[in-house]
Amino acid sequence: MDGQSVSVGLEAFPFHVHLDVVAVVAALVIGYLYGLRRLAGRHAPLGEPAVTGRQIAWFTSGVVLFAAVEMWPIHDIGEGSLYSFHMVEHLVLALLVPPALLKGTPWWLLRLLVRPLIPVLRVVTRPVVALLAFNAVFALMHSPPVVEAMLSSQFVHFLLHTALIGTATLMWWPVLGPIPDLPRLTPLMSMGYLFLQSLIPTIPASFLTFADEPVYEVYETLPRLWGLPVLEDQLIAGLIMKIGGGVILWTAIAVVFFKWAFEEERAAGARRLQVPS
Repeated sequence: MDGQSVSVGLEAFPFHVHLDVVAVVAALVIGYLYGLRRLAGRHAPLGEPAVTGRQIAWFTSGVVLFAAVEMWPIHDIGEGSLYSFHMVEHLVLALLVPPALLKGTPWWLLRLLVRPLIPVLRVVTRPVVALLAFNAVFALMHSPPVVEAMLSSQFVHFLLHTALIGTATLMWWPVLGPIPDLPRLTPLMSMGYLFLQSLIPTIPASFLTFADEPVYEVYETLPRLWGLPVLEDQLIAGLIMKIGGGVILWTAIAVVFFKWAFEEERAAGARRLQVPS
């Protein structure tokens, strides 16, 4: 029977634990705790807290989001039925997990981790380089041959997800990178940079939303969760890429703007207080 005509429920994707994801989560958490407990005494700056509660919350959020999309049921449905779930997985890995981990890692710990790579990072975190690298990987991952390869090989899937998170981290670095060796963009430049990034995914998203036939033939062979047709699933995936990605990036732009405006107002107030009456 053709996969497009097979309607299945969630019971077609029984719960199971992804041990590779558990291993990655364990490595992140253990490495973070080790850094805070064993390395803070020697490397954290004097007079500063080794870590703040807000940083712990950001790091925890990043780890939880990573686990949520890489384990049952989102990962399983994305691989075995609906491309829209696969798109959710990719957006979270690209636009939510890296900034959460960057904001959640104390600058001294992150600098310690990347110190041997700083000469390379000076090049690859340049805005143009980072933007091109991330969008090249993102576009590659949504080409039909690569999507088919990802569904047929767990190794290819893991490799490309690693490349996505890695280049997404580079893409976010000019805006959020906390270490002084690699200075951030100014707020105005950050907003322009994120605005440009919000426009680029509309190109592949348009191919999905306006296509009148399935872009990914492999999904025609898979059972359809809740009977969702391939073309509707594809349309939803395109809208998730375009609207979901845009909402995340425009929210980031708004945060940069309001933080900049607040700091400018505070600085102006301080200058007024210094002016003798």
